[in-house]
Formats: sequence, C-alpha cells, structure tokens
Amino acid sequence: MSDAITPVASGFVARFGDRTLPAALGPGSDDVVLFSETELEGFEAASGYWRRRVRRADVEWLVLVRTVGAFGGEPCIVLDEDDDGLHIAYTGHSGMKAEALGYWMVDHGAYEVVVPREEVFSLRVERIPVP
Repeated sequence: MSDAITPVASGFVARFGDRTLPAALGPGSDDVVLFSETELEGFEAASGYWRRRVRRADVEWLVLVRTVGAFGGEPCIVLDEDDDGLHIAYTGHSGMKAEALGYWMVDHGAYEVVVPREEVFSLRVERIPVP
C-alpha cells in the first residue's frame, strides 16, 4: 500500500464560499448542514463545533468522500483506522466470499472486519459528486 494514501472515513464535503467544509445532508431534502471546528460568520455553536444549515443551491459543489480498496481480491470500503489496522466493509456481492475472507456479518448482507493495514491493496480516495 502506498504511504501517500491516508485512509479516511466516509463523509460529505461541500464548497461554500471560499471554504471546503465537512457537511451532512438534511434535515429537509434541500438542506445541507456545514460544520467547522472554528467559529465562522453565520455559524452557530453546537457541542464543541460550529454548524450552519444552508440550501443545497447555496453550495458550489457537494461530494461524498470515501476510501476504497481491495482485501483478498474483493472490493471494500474503509470505515475507520486504528492501532489494530483498518476496519473495512465488504462491498462485493457474495456473502460466502466475505465469510471465507474472515468478515463477520453485522446485518443482513453487510460484512465487516478489522485487518492489518498492509493487507488492503489498491487504496484510493473516491470523490462522488452528489447531484
């Protein structure tokens, strides 16, 4: 695995004004909530961070950022990283393959496992535009 790729958890990112900020969708279908670790004009304090709700049309772009790769030759998404390795979820289509690779079923059709970082290959960060 390349040291140039630092796995990141999945999440939304939006461009608002001259800033790129973490974001969330909702509560309404046309709403985007922007987050900041520092106080910004128009943002309100909320439990250790700042947030601002805007209309989807107010952001220049909105993307879903996620780290994907392959474990055991099968596709996966990185959920988290800690001292034990990468917490990954299986994104293939065979529960039997997932179980054979050591994934455990966390819900119907959903499989996860924690593996050493060096066992996950072809890591890349995807930016999926949100229409």
